[in-house]
Amino acid sequence: MPTRLKQPSAREYADASALREALRSFERRSDEITSSHGMTSRTYQLLLMIKTGEAGPERAGLPELEERLKLGKSTVTELVLRSEKRGLVQRQLEPDSRGAITIRLTPDGERRLADALTALGDERRRLVGILSKLSTRKAR
Repeated sequence: MPTRLKQPSAREYADASALREALRSFERRSDEITSSHGMTSRTYQLLLMIKTGEAGPERAGLPELEERLKLGKSTVTELVLRSEKRGLVQRQLEPDSRGAITIRLTPDGERRLADALTALGDERRRLVGILSKLSTRKAR
């Protein structure tokens, strides 16, 4: 029989609840804002990961996107294909790596990403403030 873990304190429950509420609020607002810019939250995350990709200047490979988005290969492939059809990204064969493909943003993808990122600024600052507050409480 497993050993019983220490019971969480009222503060720990309150902090866990506040964290979940803040994350959910951020997620919901992100959905609204990205939708107003013609994207899903998942598409926004894809564009953001491509923009900050490690494969070179503003590009990312499929394995990197799978890892950073925490999604399976088929899900990332489908997301890239849908985004490509919508004119947000383009796939490129890498001449230096046999058969490797990297993904880049198109000018429309760049614009939509920048607009959504700017619109989400207050929400990010609010979430960071809540996380900072919760982190400070835990350190005490």
